[in-house]
Amino acid sequence: MMLRRTRVTKAVVLPALAVLFVLMLGGTAARASSPDVSPAHGLDPFVLLSIAVMLLIAKLGGELFAKLDQPAVLGELMGGIIVGALALFGVGWVEQLRTDAVVAALAEIGVIILLFEVGLESNVGEMMSVGWSSLLVALLGVVAPFLLGWGVAALFLPNEPALTHLFIGATLCATSVGITARVLRDIGKLQTREASIILGAAVIDDVLGLLVLAVIAGVIRAASAGEALALASVGIIALKSIAFLVGALLIGQYVVPRISRGAARLEGRGVLVAFAVSFCFLLAWAAAKLGLAPIVGAFAAGLVLDEVHFESFAERGERTLTELLAPVSALLVPVFFVLMGLKVDLRAFARTEVIGFAAALTLVAIIGKQACSLGVVARGVSRTAVGLGMIPRGEVGLIFAGIGATLILPTADGAGRPVVDAGVFGAVVIMVVVTTLVTPPALKWSMKQVRSQNAER
Repeated sequence: MMLRRTRVTKAVVLPALAVLFVLMLGGTAARASSPDVSPAHGLDPFVLLSIAVMLLIAKLGGELFAKLDQPAVLGELMGGIIVGALALFGVGWVEQLRTDAVVAALAEIGVIILLFEVGLESNVGEMMSVGWSSLLVALLGVVAPFLLGWGVAALFLPNEPALTHLFIGATLCATSVGITARVLRDIGKLQTREASIILGAAVIDDVLGLLVLAVIAGVIRAASAGEALALASVGIIALKSIAFLVGALLIGQYVVPRISRGAARLEGRGVLVAFAVSFCFLLAWAAAKLGLAPIVGAFAAGLVLDEVHFESFAERGERTLTELLAPVSALLVPVFFVLMGLKVDLRAFARTEVIGFAAALTLVAIIGKQACSLGVVARGVSRTAVGLGMIPRGEVGLIFAGIGATLILPTADGAGRPVVDAGVFGAVVIMVVVTTLVTPPALKWSMKQVRSQNAER
């Protein structure tokens, strides 16, 4: 027992000391850097230090939360929030880290890889075969939270534009497939009917949520460009989003197998992962060119690529695409979550209206997903378990909020303002954290109740 405690102490204290040391260096590096002096090698050394700090923070925070039986993503987020709080004590380089363009670009690549992974874990065939219960749960799981979030935003933020209210409603639509799947796997319930409905509905939720995001983001971009917001324009954006997903699926059906067979003839190292990431980036670029969020293209790329397309790689002993992509994801995705934590301005929580809005947003986020359990039409399935399993927003909610912070709406004086400002962003982060924290214990409890009821029968 003493040896185990010593190991745990080393695993926590040593990285913490390393982070403190690097943070001290960060202050020195920021003071030493000058906007008038360009580094000879073309890359500001502060970027290298920033990534080093963010990776250490992410892994330390993730480890601590994993030991508390919580998703590691929350540890990465909280680590970023803690470092961001240093700005309250006059640590100026934190602001430089928040706004660095290179760090932001790496974080965006990380979130593209993340949505690519989510798409890889989803299967179109399974989505089509989950039955009416999953489809109805998914539809209600998008409509109810969207309307409730829209209403709460309009109530608490009456002076904000209507498009801001709509976007806040959109942040409540999706469900974190990864967090729910992990809980169900940990308690050995992945093969239950409740799990099938939850996971099927969560995947459909992601697709619908991305479509909602694409439409609202497109409308906001049109408004910022001074274009008229006619109903026909909204319909065109929606059709464009659906056409993009359908087109991507057709590419996956007819084009990808031929390309993968050609790629399999190459015998160099890393061919499979290079092909997959290139395909992901190409679809993300195509989505951006069509006025959609790049993550829509990344998710579509994941849906398109199926392990069956790469059987020739497996036959020669190569690892699966998911395994090959894991190191890339482990390096880039945490940068996004730490940066999201850094962007939380704790000064916004000094305003009581922000705290009230965060509490109300969290409440309707939970209620909205409970409403979706009414879509369960199969007999012998616990509606309570299904509703609880749909609660966590996790990484998807943060991605939506991050996109909202980059969208600009025009103002009367001609100066633009972000759709999601510091107060709203902080409220969304609180909603994400709470919904992610409450799901594991609540879902475990409900599944135990299902087991007890089945035993009594």
